[in-house]
Amino acid sequence: MAAVPKTDIIPRGSRSEPGHRLAEVILDLVARVPGTDEHKNRDPVQRARVIANSAAARAAMTAGSLALPPGPLGWLTILPELVVVWRIQAQMVADIAGIYGKEAYLRREQMLYCLFRHTAAQAARDLIVRVGERYLVQRVSLRTLQSVSERVGIRVTQQAIGKGISRWLPVIGALGVGAYAYYDTGQVARTATELFKHEIEIVHLRGQTTKDC
Repeated sequence: MAAVPKTDIIPRGSRSEPGHRLAEVILDLVARVPGTDEHKNRDPVQRARVIANSAAARAAMTAGSLALPPGPLGWLTILPELVVVWRIQAQMVADIAGIYGKEAYLRREQMLYCLFRHTAAQAARDLIVRVGERYLVQRVSLRTLQSVSERVGIRVTQQAIGKGISRWLPVIGALGVGAYAYYDTGQVARTATELFKHEIEIVHLRGQTTKDC
């Protein structure tokens, strides 16, 4: 029987850890980059603001309504809340890319960076770095993407534990969760706008670079 490489061995029980489960959800999310009906806009900053405000309002309403169940039931809504809010944010990122004329170049690395840079900045630096007035996007392997997603998942899990406590105070908790979702979506919009308004270059696995836009 052929020996299994050590890099492919996954410690028993690791897949049941909350951070790893969230990493799988994150990977699935960024692998399904949504399309957009937005086109290159003459005033992308203003249009991006409108898109961001609309997405933030929907995220706040969704997160707040899911946070209403009190006590233990509230804990069960944390993951669904995260997934729904992330999907709203992912569509917003795609729309912002569209108004800057860069939707054709939106890939999993840019999506992961935009969604979670403000949450796990160190992990995001493994994907995209700014050099002067341009951004270098690293085309990474699936293993690297998994590693980044796991680090993001751990950080999100830590935040979710704090938010989960608010489920014991249904009305106050729902308002707080909704407000945080609004703020969080604004941060994602800011990252996406900052990225797509600049020149982007792709750094491939073998070191070659190509200019996207």
